[in-house]
Amino acid sequence: MSSTSRPPANSSRAPASSRDTVRSLTVAGRTLRVAVRQGDDSAVPPLLLMNGIGASLEVLQPFVDALDRRRTVIRFDVPGVGGSPRPVVPYVLATFSPVVARVLSRLGHEEPVDVLGLSWGGGLAQHFAVQHRRRCRRLVLAATGTGSLMVPAHPRVLARMLTPRRHRDPDYTREVAGTIYGGSIRQDPALAARVLHSATRLGPRRGYYYQLAASAGWSSLPFLRLIRQPTLVVAGDDDPIIPLVNARILARLIPDAQLHVYGGGHLALITDAPELAPVVERFLD
Repeated sequence: MSSTSRPPANSSRAPASSRDTVRSLTVAGRTLRVAVRQGDDSAVPPLLLMNGIGASLEVLQPFVDALDRRRTVIRFDVPGVGGSPRPVVPYVLATFSPVVARVLSRLGHEEPVDVLGLSWGGGLAQHFAVQHRRRCRRLVLAATGTGSLMVPAHPRVLARMLTPRRHRDPDYTREVAGTIYGGSIRQDPALAARVLHSATRLGPRRGYYYQLAASAGWSSLPFLRLIRQPTLVVAGDDDPIIPLVNARILARLIPDAQLHVYGGGHLALITDAPELAPVVERFLD
């Protein structure tokens, strides 16, 4: 594995945590803020994290902290979200996936990596696994579905997903969190505000809408059988955004997939990271 401890000339240090190196990389005309937690064991494949809609890479910090230190972890802000500047032109998953592949190359990772996609990032991860199959060793799909062709959430939940307000207004987050995210957040709505607002970086509002538009009309159903990597589908039994039946569809149609159902909601990978990180690591190992 190539070392990523020495940043390139255009790096900027603003750590997501004291253990991360954070830099800005420009590839294919797009500039992304990227964080790397260098692992202690070069024999362990790096884990590439793809985040949910509107969330900066800091939101994933509890999950990163729960992973074994031997594993290198890479995460990034999509264009216009967190610390990545607003894109000049819109993008779609098919055009953004090659950007991610080139980021890995710039970081010195030409060998296959493991990929975990959460929510919106699960769609990008599915596309990446097919479009760049030689770069993806194992795939984890968490709290995600098949895109526009899936069993939808309740219209009330979908309406609240159309705006980035929950990422920008803690009071509003506490008001709607239980309805949107389910799980333990139903009893503790303030937990969602802490997860989404305690350390996250806000990008321009337009960045959220670019990200929303990137997956509009997209569906993985036509190509799920082309995902040949061993795949772990992780889903909650109380996820208002992605009803559990969607995870069962993923696990049924991906040839080499297994399903892990946990008791919880949409954000459990973050809020219950100490319980779910070992599940992910056992699969990757």
